Amino acid sequence: MVTGVGGDLVVRVASAADERAWDNYVHAHPDRTVDHLWAWSRVIAGVFGHRCVYLSVNRGDTLAGVLPLVLFQSRLFGRSAISLPFLNYGGLLADDEAAAQALVAKAETMAREFGASHVELRHRHRQLERLTSRQHKLAFVRELPATTDELWSQTDRKVRNQVRKAQKEGLVAEIGGSELVQEFYNVFATNMRDLGTPVYSRQLFLQTLEHFPARARVHVVRADTRVVAAAISIRLRDVVLVPWASSLRKCRPQCPNMLLYWDMLERAVKDGMRQFDFGRSTPGAGTHQFKRQWGAREIPLHWEYAVVGRGRTLPDTSAANPSFSRAIAIWKRLPLPVANFFGPWIVRDIP
Repeated sequence: MVTGVGGDLVVRVASAADERAWDNYVHAHPDRTVDHLWAWSRVIAGVFGHRCVYLSVNRGDTLAGVLPLVLFQSRLFGRSAISLPFLNYGGLLADDEAAAQALVAKAETMAREFGASHVELRHRHRQLERLTSRQHKLAFVRELPATTDELWSQTDRKVRNQVRKAQKEGLVAEIGGSELVQEFYNVFATNMRDLGTPVYSRQLFLQTLEHFPARARVHVVRADTRVVAAAISIRLRDVVLVPWASSLRKCRPQCPNMLLYWDMLERAVKDGMRQFDFGRSTPGAGTHQFKRQWGAREIPLHWEYAVVGRGRTLPDTSAANPSFSRAIAIWKRLPLPVANFFGPWIVRDIP
């Protein structure tokens, strides 16, 4: 154990025996997200092979903060410590600034020992002024009304017309569990290839369903028997988050993506959820306007950084990096089986 900033604060690396206390703290914290739950450490380690170091800080006998951290080793970008890669959110949950500073100080020490260039914390709000901050991502959240009638009337007329078009085309929405993962993945992998982005392994989604059996669901839209749009949602208390969603481009005129999101929103209202989180987007990207049209409000995210390597700078891992444009163009032309084979090996190195 390491004594942290604040005298009586003690920071340590949590173990599997701490899972219940960790998750109880997450549930009680006002800035909680589903990405802070302990089970993601098993998913990330199991699917991607990265080392997860989950830090906790105690004030006396009381848990005062948590910081899920992944020691990320990439052949493309070197070493870093990230909270959290592959997910929308992460970073600190703490009772106060002293607890937060103690956690970050320990994270910096571990990152330096690991040989990392920096610590990256994916916050929804600014946490520590001493850290460098980037605001290059947006979250999109819609507050949900009490009834589906209110939801429909509050939805943009153009969006409602597109939902009706999908229904008139005979498209049908369905919800399930791991039995739908393969059909989800067929759509997701095709769409990622078309975007020029390496696809995650199917194991990411199977393990998400396995480790969050009461929270995660697979949503699909069928044209006859074929799935043409699909998503995965994960719930925490009264919030529904959609981290992954895709539809087949050639089927866009039938508006399956509109029916997909309407069905997820409608189910969320019926289940008493109060907030629908569309996940994050890059400003100006294609998903930006799509999420805005659903009445979602933009929330600028604060990704905070501590540089721990002397003379090191933060890498640009975004698709907007000009050096990636040629790779994206090539990837779009790959046969789907080739993209699906190599994608999981490459994306492991892209946080």
